[in-house]
Amino acid sequence: MEIILLCIKVFLCRILDVSLSTFRTVLLVKGRTAIAAAIAIVEAMVWFLVVREALQFEARTWLDTLNIAFAYAFGYSVGNIIGGELSKRISGTINVQIVTSGKDSSMIKKIQDAGFEITVIDANPSQYSGEKYIIFAVIKNTRLKEFRKLVYSLDEKAFILASETKIVTHAVIK
Repeated sequence: MEIILLCIKVFLCRILDVSLSTFRTVLLVKGRTAIAAAIAIVEAMVWFLVVREALQFEARTWLDTLNIAFAYAFGYSVGNIIGGELSKRISGTINVQIVTSGKDSSMIKKIQDAGFEITVIDANPSQYSGEKYIIFAVIKNTRLKEFRKLVYSLDEKAFILASETKIVTHAVIK
């Protein structure tokens, strides 16, 4: 029974440790170092305490050791999934660039009517296509799905490029 409880503890603590680690890394990339530093303290404490306990446990069989190792490894795996999901919830900004498949001014109006601030540039025709727009927007990451769905409903052949933005100045973001 003792080995089962230890495996559960290792598994759950490893989930917590790795989730915090993943979340902390994303915060660092976004420039939120103070919060990341606080999370690092908790992360290191959890890791140290659970590893200390696991290493001090006197395994009776090779199978006991293997079970602890599996609990540790599976906790690591699940922690990555949970940490990744938590990281998606962090409020941030996304820089979105759209190249439309043609010129349709009603598309611009519909995007603006949906509450998105955009900048539009006319793109000259090339040997590959006719006139089109290049649209720039800076939006909250929580609205990216909604924005993409709207754009594709208006122009199913639009080319969309989205990237995380670390610094935004002089932009209106609703």
